[in-house]
Formats: sequence, C-alpha cells, structure tokens
Amino acid sequence: MAWTSYPVPRFQGAIRAPGDKSCSHRALMFAGLADGTSEISGLLEGEDVINTAKAMAALGASVEQIGPGKWTVKGVGKAGLSSPAQDIDFGNSGTGSRLMMGLMAGYPITARLVGDASLSKRPMNRVIKPLEQMGARFEHDGRGMLPITLHGSDALTPIDFEPEQASAQVKSCVLLAGLNARGTTSVTESRPTRDHTEKMLRGFGVKISTRPAGGVRQCVSIEGGQTLQPVDTSIPGDPSSAAFLIAGALISPSGGVVVEGVMSNETRDGFFQAAAMMGAGLGAEEMGDAAGERLVDLQAATASLKGRSIPETLVASMIDEFPVLSVIAAFAEGETVVSGAEELRVKESDRIAATVAMLRVNGVEVEERADGFVVQGCGGPPPGGGLVETHHDHRIAMSALVMGTAAQKPVSIDDPGMIATSYPDFMAHMAELGADIREG
Repeated sequence: MAWTSYPVPRFQGAIRAPGDKSCSHRALMFAGLADGTSEISGLLEGEDVINTAKAMAALGASVEQIGPGKWTVKGVGKAGLSSPAQDIDFGNSGTGSRLMMGLMAGYPITARLVGDASLSKRPMNRVIKPLEQMGARFEHDGRGMLPITLHGSDALTPIDFEPEQASAQVKSCVLLAGLNARGTTSVTESRPTRDHTEKMLRGFGVKISTRPAGGVRQCVSIEGGQTLQPVDTSIPGDPSSAAFLIAGALISPSGGVVVEGVMSNETRDGFFQAAAMMGAGLGAEEMGDAAGERLVDLQAATASLKGRSIPETLVASMIDEFPVLSVIAAFAEGETVVSGAEELRVKESDRIAATVAMLRVNGVEVEERADGFVVQGCGGPPPGGGLVETHHDHRIAMSALVMGTAAQKPVSIDDPGMIATSYPDFMAHMAELGADIREG
C-alpha cells in the first residue's frame, strides 16, 4: 500500500534523536561478549537492532529488555559463544550480519546466517575473504551471499589487512575476529571510516590503537586474547536519522527544527558539512557525551541552497545520507555533483540507481554515473507528483517522504514497511514537526 507525503507550509519543532543504530548494534554485541552484566539505555529498538539482540541471545548471552530503550545483557565472558540451535536471521541488516560474522569467527562454533530478500543480495565476500585468511570456514552458493554457514575457530591467525573498499563494516568485522586471534590484527584503511567500533571497544576495556599510515590512510590494530569488561552505557542520538529532519527544515517554506542529543563524530558528519557548503545555516550546541561520543543539539532553518561538487573526502562520512542529500540538491540552485561513491551500489539497494529514479519520477533532471550522480537543482520546489519505488531501502523511502513535504505536488512511496528497520518513530516524528503523510 502506497503512502503519500503532501506539501505543508511549515516544518518546525524539537525532536529527541533516536538512538544511533551503529552504536546500538555494537553495544549489544560487546555486552554479549563481556565478562559480567551490562546495562544499556537509549537503545534503538528498530528491527535491525532487535535482530542483533536475538542473535546474541541465540549465541549464549542473556539479553533482556527492562524498559523503553533500556536493556540488560549478561555476557558469555570466558565461556565464549556457543553454536545456535537454529538459523540466525539478520533481516535487513548488513551491519548486524557482517559484524557478527567477525564476532563469531573466533569461536569453535557453527552457525547458519540468513536474511531477507534485500540482505540476501548484498555482497559478503568482502568479509568472508579476510576471515578465511584468518582460519574461519564458510559454506555458501559460491557468490558469497546469504544464506551462509560459518565454522569458527579458537585458533585464528592474525592478519594485516587492507580492504578494497573504505568500509567500517569490513574494518570492524576483521577487528572483532582479531579479538580472539593469536597475535595482533591490523586493518589499514585508504581513508578513515566511522570509528564506533574502536571507541566502544575501548569503553569495554579493550586496548586498540590507531595510527597514521601515510596521507589520509590510517592503521587500526588490536591484540588478541583480551576480555571485555561489562559497562553501563547510553546510546547517543543517530546523525543519520537526524539528517532527514534537518533536510525537512532546510527545504521547507518556513522551517525551524532542533534535533536533540545527536552524536557529533567527524566520521559521521559528512551530510552536515555538505549541507553547510550548499548554504545551510546549521547550529550545534554542546550537550555532553554518551558511550564515548560527543552530543550536540542541532538546529536548522529554511535555507536558500546552492548546488556544489561534494568532496570525495566526505563520502565515507555520509555514505548513508546521499539519498537525502539528493533531495536538498533538487531544491538547490545549480548543479550538485556526487562522485567516488560507488559503495552506494551495494547498500540495501543500488542506491545510486534508486536515488536517480526517485528524483526523475518527481521531475528532477539528474545524470547517473558509475560512482555517483549529478543533480540539476530546480532553484526551489521540484515538481513532485511521482510514485517512488523504494527497492526495500529505508533511506530511499524516508528521503522521498521528506521531499514530499515541500515539493510542488505530493510524493508517494510504494512501501514504508522497511523504515522500521532503522527509524521506527520516523512517521510520528515527521507528524510532530508538521508533515502530512497518509496511507493510500
């Protein structure tokens, strides 16, 4: 059943940012490994994160929800993970599945991993190959896609690995396998990616080092055999979710939005940097910290935007925000160029193709390129009126609904169901800020 977002004259208010999805996944995983009981507050209770909680329980941890966003996890400690009795279903979550493969690889267990139709099309060889080098074994159809059976080992060999892609998921997977390897495992990145794994592991008492490796390259190293200590932690607000609300304010005829408690991390702030380059006047007020991350209250208001070429140095720090960046680019004056973003081809959908199709069906001129796209801005509200095929991609769905709040005509999506994987309160938050989104 299609849902439609209608143009509204005003988009304003204050919203508490939902818990960060990346940090929520990692908090459950690391607490599940720790030697003792951890308490987590502010956990994002979207489908992806809940599937990670179920996975940790299936592997031997005790995982219990004790209130809204509040969970206790008794980790397996020195006993280690145990083979699950049934398949582990990761639903739509690339983060959950890839990080958990690294987590499980260092234990002598067997587990079969499955996912939904979208996840089952996403490439896993990028993590299978380094894990095989370390000594884990895998059974799959030869293409390296789910379903996959993993055979772990408690005698993994450490490696020095250089991923072909700038991917926090690949880096994190290898580092988590390195937790139980016999020696030091290192990952050298061509450019820095989000560093939540490193920061949160340190919070759980793990020693992990980061050093420059020439130019923008960096090397992250972890010594095997360390035991995680239990912690009580709060999850910071998700900047990727905040980006949709900020974008809604920027394109509104009369917008003024505050998103409270957002994580401020330079490996995640690319969208906000790009928006500022395009003329957005963004404000940020320091609000303390959570889980080792700085928190800010973000403010945004209606802006006269100009198209820009987005620096490739920002790509890794906004890899999830390109669909909503394309929305503000459609409202801008002039041309916005995105390049060096070929990783978008293997997200929940082919996000380059899906983003281009979203814009075109709503009357925006856009050129698709192998590693990005070029948007010819409308210098104001785009025509709208289109039905967007979401391809089971939550970020395409949310971006299209944001566009509809300020386009000339309503914008529809074919399926909103997957929005709950990352932002279960999205519809409620949009309505609170003045959006008019209806079923049918």
